[in-house]
Parts: sequence; structure tokens; C-alpha cells
Amino acid sequence: MYKKLVLAALAILAIVYGSYAQEYKNEFGFKSDNDAYLWYGQDRYYTNGLFVYFRRAVDQQKLKRNLEKATYEISAGQKMYNALSGYRPDPATHDRPFAAHLYGGLQTSLFYKNESLLKVGVNFGTVGPDALGEEAQDLLHRIVGFYQVQGWDYQIANDFAANANVQFAKLLHRSSDNVVDFTLDTYANLGTTYNGAGVGVVFRAGDINQLFNSVHYNASISNKSKTEKLKKKEFYFYAKPQLNYVAYDATVQGSLFNDNSPVTFDVKPLVFSQSLGFNYSSPRFTIDYSLIFLSKEIKSTARAHQYGSISMYYRFN
Repeated sequence: MYKKLVLAALAILAIVYGSYAQEYKNEFGFKSDNDAYLWYGQDRYYTNGLFVYFRRAVDQQKLKRNLEKATYEISAGQKMYNALSGYRPDPATHDRPFAAHLYGGLQTSLFYKNESLLKVGVNFGTVGPDALGEEAQDLLHRIVGFYQVQGWDYQIANDFAANANVQFAKLLHRSSDNVVDFTLDTYANLGTTYNGAGVGVVFRAGDINQLFNSVHYNASISNKSKTEKLKKKEFYFYAKPQLNYVAYDATVQGSLFNDNSPVTFDVKPLVFSQSLGFNYSSPRFTIDYSLIFLSKEIKSTARAHQYGSISMYYRFN
């Protein structure tokens, strides 16, 4: 009798543990943007971005009924921009300013049962020489054996960078077999670095999860989840056409306040972007590869632009 009770207790513990065995409430990872990921030698405009993230899910059993999940995020990142090439010693040949943005940020994400989500964040940092763009690009080029960098002597002047951002997304439709869905995706930025807004539609096809459980919105982590995932692993193709309104960009126009940057341009107010990518996610790991195509962004001789993005994340308890 005693052995039967022990076995029953172990079975119950196994069931309980098994229900949470694939749950990880922490996530760490990075994202790298670079036009070299297009694999044809381009090195212009938004030339490199490197971002590091840590995310944690809060106890979902303590959330309100209509709220499925909540997470918070700490991040740090650097973006680098140059003209048509990183070798432009003559400022008269610059069709975009040399510029860098270095920052740290905080974000809270709320995921609702009706498959809508709200993300609100702030970041603080700097643009200009203090953002270390010249040093970072020079180091990168020396490591991979690229050409010598010149042109940063004429970069955007130093300025304090503070920005708030908000993102709202809402599921529009998912097929009955859960292999295709469409999501409305919007954002807005306000601050001393970027001011603007955008609206787009995300199309996904493949093994996909609900928005509150999907890696697409950094929602793979869970803490005593309320709703089971549709898939243990995600593998899907996605596309995201988006229309962006650009009110101000400090990396192109310089400081909002008494700018003394040697080279600046005005921005194009409407920019169309198209993202295409593939995502694979297991309970522990995520890898994502995408291509981003942008229409002309600057009122100069600058051309339309494209770059690639690679993300990798690891989840743990």
C-alpha cells in the first residue's frame, strides 16, 4: 500500500513537473543588423547594429483575467550609419551623415488573452562621437579585413539621446488549422533621437504559436503559464510590409537644439519598408534571419537601402 502511495505521489509530481518542464522564464540573446548579410558587398547608410537583451516573465497566475502574460526587458545597443561607403574622406561626397547611437533601455510588454499586445519602453544614451561609432566600425573592418574607414571626422555632433516608444499589435485572422495568420502591427517613437510612427501587417505561415506565446513578439518565455502553446517548436516564414512616417531623425538631421553638425540632411517623411524572414524556435533556443528593404529615406542623392538581421536567443530558469 505504501509503495502504491509513493508511486501515485511520484506520478502526480511528474505530471505537474511535466506541465512546466518546457517553461523558461528568462531569456538572453542578441540581434545583429548589417548590410553585409545581403551577401553582395554593400556597405552603406545603416551599416551595423548590435543589440543585447535580457527578458523575464512575471508570475502569470497573479495577472488579471484578461492578461495572459507580462514580461520586462533590459537592453543595450549601438547603431552605426555612414554615407554611400565608409570611406568618404571628402564631406562633399557624403549623401548621408556619419552617425552613431549608443543607448541602454527598459521595456514592459503586456500580452492579452484576445491576442493583442502592448509594449512600452524608454531608452537613454547619446549620438555623436561619444557613441563610439568610428571606433566600432574601425575595429570591425580591421577584424574582417575590410577597407580603411574615413569620414567620421564629419559625423553628427554629440547630443544626449532620450526616447520613449510604444508598440501595439492585434491578431486580425488565423486559419482554422493554425498555420497562417495576419496581425496588425503599429508603433510610435517620441524623443530627442527619433520621432515618428508606423503601421504594418505581419503575415506568418508555418508552425506558429499564439501572439502571447510566440517568439515573434519575444513571448516564448513563461512563468506558470495560463494557456498551452499551439506548438512546442515554431518554424515559419514571415513578411511585414509597413508604412513609416518620419518626423525627425537625429542621425540625419542633427540635434533638435542648436545643432552644429558639419553635415546634415532633411528626411523623407514617408518611408516604406518590407521585411522577409524565417524563424526557428525550440523551447530553449531561437534563431531568426530576415532581410529588410527600405525606400529612400533622405533628401539627398542617397539611394534606397537594404540590410539583413540575425537574432539568437537562449531561455533558462
